[in-house]
Amino acid sequence: MKADDLVLFCDVVELGSFSRAAEVHNLTNSVVSKRIGKLEQTLDVQLLYRSTRKLRMSEAGQKLLEHAQRVKQATSGAEEAVRDLGQTVTGQIKMSVPTISGELVLAEAVADFCRLHPGLHVDMSLENRFVDLFDEGMDLVIRTGYLEDSSMIARHLIDAQWIVCASPLYLSSKSRPRTPQQLTEHNCLLYTYQATGSNEWAFKDHNSPYAVVVNGNFSTNNAGVLKRAAIAGHGIVYIPRCLVYNELQRGELVDLFPTEVAKKLGIYAAYPYTKQPLKKITLLIEHIRLAYQKIAHTF
Repeated sequence: MKADDLVLFCDVVELGSFSRAAEVHNLTNSVVSKRIGKLEQTLDVQLLYRSTRKLRMSEAGQKLLEHAQRVKQATSGAEEAVRDLGQTVTGQIKMSVPTISGELVLAEAVADFCRLHPGLHVDMSLENRFVDLFDEGMDLVIRTGYLEDSSMIARHLIDAQWIVCASPLYLSSKSRPRTPQQLTEHNCLLYTYQATGSNEWAFKDHNSPYAVVVNGNFSTNNAGVLKRAAIAGHGIVYIPRCLVYNELQRGELVDLFPTEVAKKLGIYAAYPYTKQPLKKITLLIEHIRLAYQKIAHTF
């Protein structure tokens, strides 16, 4: 069977006549009849019962139609995708991204994407709260964590490993914790980017997860502020490694438990579910993914 014959069969059924399908495909009635006949011969079944007034499908025809419709949809989608490559990327994109990703990767990556496509304007908001795409009219969001909303299409970009770290200044004034459980004896600065759980730090022991409940005298929902407080020696922090990678390399911060921290969150690009996503969205997502991959070693 050929895909174009299945598409033709689908159109004959949906349009209700050979002549209408012939017009759509710019063919003669006899050619349409021969191709449907050849399809029946190939399958060794009768697909259509023909009369002077109407067509009626056989049981085999009804079964084939289900598959033919999927072939038609896939063919149409492929044609649109290829045709779309020649179109100019213009218009607007409204997107929301987490503060860390925005400052670390996306500010430069998205601005560069706009440079590559002068007819495009991107409005990017940096915020850690959960953004509803539909209620707030977002075209695209970058999210960290687990995605359960079936009304969205999500593409995985990278995984972010978290670490526990402190400055040499803090460690020189306190005894360095040798086990995660000893963190309860220290001043742990809390990152309150989520509503709950900021003081429950996740660890693993031979791949068995457990949590340590910590306390401290300072908390903030801004990761950059938390990093500066840690560098200044005010306490221990639980934070994405990518945010402090350079400070770790310079020795301004020390990774206390390199193999025991269990927290690793996926970073995703998500957009509303559509049969055929807009080219500007898919191109921007790929541009962002490549930007993350360039600094994947920091994650």
